[in-house]
Amino acid sequence: MSTGTTNATSAPDRAHRSIHDATPGSRRRQRRSTVMTGALAACVVAAITPLVLILWQVVANGGGAIGWQFFTDVETSPREAGGYLHGIVGTLYMTGIAAALSIPVGVLAAVYLVEYGQGKRFASIVRFFTDVMTGVPSIFVGLAIYALLVVSSGAGLGFGTFVGAAALATIMLPIVVRSTEEMLSLVPVELRNASAGLGARQWQTTTRVVLPAALPGITTSAILAVARGAGETAPLVLTAFGARQVVTAFQGTPQADIGLLMKDGFSQPFAEGIERAWAGGLTLIAMTLVLTITARFIASRGRV
Repeated sequence: MSTGTTNATSAPDRAHRSIHDATPGSRRRQRRSTVMTGALAACVVAAITPLVLILWQVVANGGGAIGWQFFTDVETSPREAGGYLHGIVGTLYMTGIAAALSIPVGVLAAVYLVEYGQGKRFASIVRFFTDVMTGVPSIFVGLAIYALLVVSSGAGLGFGTFVGAAALATIMLPIVVRSTEEMLSLVPVELRNASAGLGARQWQTTTRVVLPAALPGITTSAILAVARGAGETAPLVLTAFGARQVVTAFQGTPQADIGLLMKDGFSQPFAEGIERAWAGGLTLIAMTLVLTITARFIASRGRV
């Protein structure tokens, strides 16, 4: 009887294994998981290493020029003391005008593509050219604006703030359109159907339901587009042209820009001008970082 009882009680112990007991299959899966985790960590390190090196290089070479004078004075000559006040003012001026030109147009175009242009040939054409414009090098945008607005026989506006902002707006516009289109597409169809079921017209549904629901994503897209425009230099060489003083004129007077000042600073042999050029790069990185953090904060608040 004792032997039978022992066998009866030990059989279930052998049949039911604890989940904490390792098996050959679990050990193999654990080794694969460890290898893949290490490979992913190595890829992350490889991805951020260039960014860290760039940031370290910019801070090491330009951090010494960052000071009160850099933000409150102008650079009359690369060999003399001065700052980038005129470049900062010009960058903010042109980027602000470009945002005012591109963001409303881009949002309205995205609304048409998502809400009104489904299945229409014109919407497909607009989407195709938007995708093409996203990949066009910025120097070609500068050439187009130079030919159409700067030296054109019809317009002939010359160099200045507005034509520089027009070049930046052309670069920012497809980014706003495509990103806003994605945000609007993420709004659930059930919200549209519920609004229509309550008797709302399509424009009421769009303005009172769809746009408020997608507003955090749209705001994030707009801020990232502004960050992209603020860092552009190539199109401004042919449109804003550059200046050595603070320019407040809307058009007709060449405008300064941080990127243009950096180009001039790196092209001359004086150590003071080169250090200020590095400091200008650090300023652009800081501006882009602030805009990116703002966009992430708005997006996270929208998800909550």
